[in-house]
Amino acid sequence: MDKVDIVYLWVNGADPVWQRKRQGAQQQKLDPSELAQYGNVAGRYRDNGELRYNLRALERFFPDHGQIYIVTDAQKPAWLNDHPGVTLIDHAELIPEHALPVFDAGHIESYLHHIPKLSERFIYLNDDIFFGAPVCLTDWFKPESLPVFFDTQAAPEHNEIQPNETALVNASILSKHWLGRQFSNYQHRPWLCAHSPRALLKSVMAELESEAAELFAAVRSTTFRSWQIPPIISDLLLRWMICKGYATAHQQQALYISSCDTEAEQQFAALRSQFGALPFFCINDTCDDCPDHDPRLQAVEQVLQQLLPQPSRFEIPGTV
Repeated sequence: MDKVDIVYLWVNGADPVWQRKRQGAQQQKLDPSELAQYGNVAGRYRDNGELRYNLRALERFFPDHGQIYIVTDAQKPAWLNDHPGVTLIDHAELIPEHALPVFDAGHIESYLHHIPKLSERFIYLNDDIFFGAPVCLTDWFKPESLPVFFDTQAAPEHNEIQPNETALVNASILSKHWLGRQFSNYQHRPWLCAHSPRALLKSVMAELESEAAELFAAVRSTTFRSWQIPPIISDLLLRWMICKGYATAHQQQALYISSCDTEAEQQFAALRSQFGALPFFCINDTCDDCPDHDPRLQAVEQVLQQLLPQPSRFEIPGTV
């Protein structure tokens, strides 16, 4: 069977060319009343070196992966070498010119299954979600179903999408209404989808795109993340796969680290003690608009360097 490809979204928010794109789009297309909570903060675009360490974790824990695709906006990490196992995919290869530039990950990820030469089976990772233990592929691609991980904490209960809720909460509300109309016996699980790797099938994403064309069109109309148009790949796709029998639900208390949390130090300590036995973990940049030299952000790279000091084959030797 073909190997499983890996897909990342990545952006370097410190790139001056990219910053000019963002500033221009903010002036022309950003309506503050439509902006989702935390939808345009610096932390959403900041590069804390996670992708570099993510590839180190991938090489350590899942060396038999397939092609790596990094979806980005005309950017390339300075440390990344020209390795045949890595393909950079520019937004312009996936997204129509009239919709560019795009700063909403929910818009961008709606095109992942259109990546040229992408394998039928693939795993989608944000660069802040890491494998933390050896990957057993049959845990992710069982013959009968794919795993969908939910947080153990219940989501806030709302009947309608809320301007002051997070994108994940609003995505859950959208799923509840849309899936309730599609499936007469639909029972909505009152949990949020976990920050986890997503095991996906290209053909299944294409099937949902055909069935939910109006939702794909809506999310593909955004420039910045809108509270009125939640992402669909990070919630609705996953719940729909369960409804269709392509996936099964799992509740798992995965390790989630929030970089600005008052308990971040204890969370990092848990990561150090459990590293090598964690199926996956997330280090979320929640410092929002703090300066890049904030000590809480520097701690992220320090911990990752301690845990994953060995450069991967994808790095230019000697680069910092």
